Amino acid sequence: MTAHTANATATDQSQNTEEAIQARQRWMAVLARTERSVLETEWSNKYGDIIWNNLREPQIGMVMVRGRAGGAGQRFNLGEMTVTRCAVTLSDGTVGHSYIKGRDRVQAQYAALFDAVMLRDGAASDFIDTLAQQQAAAKRAHAHKVAATKVDFFTLVRGEDE
Repeated sequence: MTAHTANATATDQSQNTEEAIQARQRWMAVLARTERSVLETEWSNKYGDIIWNNLREPQIGMVMVRGRAGGAGQRFNLGEMTVTRCAVTLSDGTVGHSYIKGRDRVQAQYAALFDAVMLRDGAASDFIDTLAQQQAAAKRAHAHKVAATKVDFFTLVRGEDE
């Protein structure tokens, strides 16, 4: 193997790792935003026979939420938010993790279970893609509803007629 081939292989591996990280971030974000009842129903219908254990029991805690003025300005502490984290292990040793907003321990557990299934064989990818599409549609509908109430202050007359 030449140095050029080794560099190309390392670059390909780095790119594949980056793509895998982005894919996992995407599905974990979708799972974190999904309601507990949806996760619970899908798990019991399709994956209820999988044996698993808690690696880390669901734990409730707080995180500091930081913001930036104008999206790019100086950072400031916005406030604290409640989060629940969980880690599970499937019978084959695959480990799944989750962090969700709020205090729902069961939701965190199901999100971690789906993360483990996705890491093992990607079996839940169709389910997660459907959830992502539903969440995107809901976000667009909300944005459309909010845009209807937008006020353009530059076109308003101040009341000082000439």
